[in-house]
Amino acid sequence: MDDRQQQLNAWLSKTLPDANFKLTPASADASFRRYFRVNLANAYLGNKTLIAMDAPTPQEDCTPFVKVAKLFLDAGLNVPKVIAQDLANGFLLLSDLGNDTYLQHLNNETAQMLYGDATNALIKLQLASKSHDLPAYDEALLTREMQLFPDWYVNKHLGQTLNAEQQGWLQQTFAALNRNILSQGQVTVHRDYHSRNLMVTHENTPGILDFQDAVHGAITYDLVSLLKDAYIQWDEEQIIDMAVRYWEPAKKAGLPVANDFSEFYRDFEWMGAQRHIKVLGIFARLYHRDGKDGYLKDMPLVMHYLRKVCERYVELRPMLRLLDALEGRVPRPKYVV
Repeated sequence: MDDRQQQLNAWLSKTLPDANFKLTPASADASFRRYFRVNLANAYLGNKTLIAMDAPTPQEDCTPFVKVAKLFLDAGLNVPKVIAQDLANGFLLLSDLGNDTYLQHLNNETAQMLYGDATNALIKLQLASKSHDLPAYDEALLTREMQLFPDWYVNKHLGQTLNAEQQGWLQQTFAALNRNILSQGQVTVHRDYHSRNLMVTHENTPGILDFQDAVHGAITYDLVSLLKDAYIQWDEEQIIDMAVRYWEPAKKAGLPVANDFSEFYRDFEWMGAQRHIKVLGIFARLYHRDGKDGYLKDMPLVMHYLRKVCERYVELRPMLRLLDALEGRVPRPKYVV
């Protein structure tokens, strides 16, 4: 047991003075946070298990988690309830949403039902949006995220340096994506709404985790996180079908989606390009800075998503040229018949 876990144990003993409990690892995420399941010999507030979050300061701050948890609860979503907190030391005691992630249960038979629940919850969240409650997903933040790609994926992971022309292609892409994304309707954005952070629960499914980085931003962001997930792949026909199943009720509910589905899907794909560029940088950083190699296997799917969208839209062809150059690919000649 390391020092942090000993401190957590001591805090829980004070917080649950009459409880006999045992800690077991619950999960870790792509940060410095760790989660432990608190197994209780006797129920506490009706719970046989709870979740303890260890978010060491100064690397992590629990305050956004507590704030966003309340916002999401007020919107009627199923998120962990904060039972006790020690913000100074980075400890939270939370209700337990269980072990059953979407990723474990998704297949061709369950996808329509599970994604239907997830998009219904997403619409509920978006309808409860309040712009002043969360940071803006503005141009500075969007660009800072995409800058992870040259800094960590290109320089650190591939060991390459962009020349002036290639830097121009990248900046051209960033500018085009930002223009589109900032013109989209703006709502509450979870920012990591995917199969590892959604739980199959008995009531008010899905349970929703890892929401502390929520912002006010483009309406397509969470949907593209869900349907172009780094951890599970669907055929484009299925993605389009599920996107329509979100778009129709979202439009009917008065959310600020494009009136024409083809325009909405373009927004969805361009938002996806920004996310894919960012995620490649994040996965590289997790490996090279934090020693977490588990995400390397997910990079090819993210690159597949990025290449496909860049092939489809002429405005994103500069990014495709850059990807070809980085991978040593020779563009296929176009023959005139």
